[in-house]
Amino acid sequence: MSNVDSTKVAVVGASGYSGAELIRILLSHELAELVCVTSRAESGRKLSEVFPRFRAVERADALEFIDPTIDLIIGSGAEVIFLALPHGVAAGYAGPLVDSGLKVIDLSADFRISDPEIYADFYGEAHPDPDRLPNAVYGLPEIRPKEIAESKLVASPGCYPTSIILPLIPILKEDLIDDSSIQVVSMSGTSGAGKKADTALLFAECNESIRAYSVPKHRHLSEIEQELSIAADNNVTISFTPVLVPVTTGICSIIYASSKNGARNEEVKEALENTYSVAPFVRLLGEDTPPDTKNVIHTNFIDISWSYDQRSDRFVFMSVEDNLIKGASGQAIQSFNLMCGIDQATGLV
Repeated sequence: MSNVDSTKVAVVGASGYSGAELIRILLSHELAELVCVTSRAESGRKLSEVFPRFRAVERADALEFIDPTIDLIIGSGAEVIFLALPHGVAAGYAGPLVDSGLKVIDLSADFRISDPEIYADFYGEAHPDPDRLPNAVYGLPEIRPKEIAESKLVASPGCYPTSIILPLIPILKEDLIDDSSIQVVSMSGTSGAGKKADTALLFAECNESIRAYSVPKHRHLSEIEQELSIAADNNVTISFTPVLVPVTTGICSIIYASSKNGARNEEVKEALENTYSVAPFVRLLGEDTPPDTKNVIHTNFIDISWSYDQRSDRFVFMSVEDNLIKGASGQAIQSFNLMCGIDQATGLV
């Protein structure tokens, strides 16, 4: 057992899919004590009543949902707050909580994009707290562990961006692909749309059907292009097509890009291994080994592979992840661990 004291945590917006995954991980996390869960709709109900899978879990039987007010959250004694709230709403909590001395991990898009004008362009509204953007860290644990560890406000990346950015950052840094040639098709399970009543997400509408959506300007493009531009040290614009597939969880991203400077599989392998050799949740499958979502769902792993097409002089990069875990809650727990000064893999599989 660790000699480090446990950290008290709260999950604000705990009744959604990402909130439920946060709760599941935190209840078994040896160095986290879940002291507060909020939901307007479920206020006053026991955690194990709202989520029966947590029955007979001591903490879940004792903990009740409360109204999501700033005073109640602060009064709970939580030291780190997870915000599993919609964009535009999360920022209203993040500011007062950080100002009160608490650490915040925001799973919404509110602090992912450093330029408020780009946020407004993609999200259709003015940024709710632009003055706080310079203080937020885009929370990719594999890329910015030190910055996350020192931050009071971490913007946890989106599910699609995680599956695209992680394979490409090392490749762009080594100038192995033409950054103007990137095209991405990402397939996601229906849980990525969140827990909401939507006819398009009914079983009868989704089952045995596949469709693209939000083409050509999905909101996640904003943070994808931001991070790829940083890696490339150049303004990067990509084509991105998200596709809804009839599964509950899982993302499979297929990325196409033209080779540059004579790069082949060997150079790609070296770049990825140099970046992720000690990353606990990045599994490099090697060339010509397409990954499968069934091997990552319910885990915090992302599997990455690649293939060079000699006929077209293009690379195909492939990645798979669980959109609710590595693409959301699990990645947020990695950041929590770093902020608390413990091994980033604690509590995760």
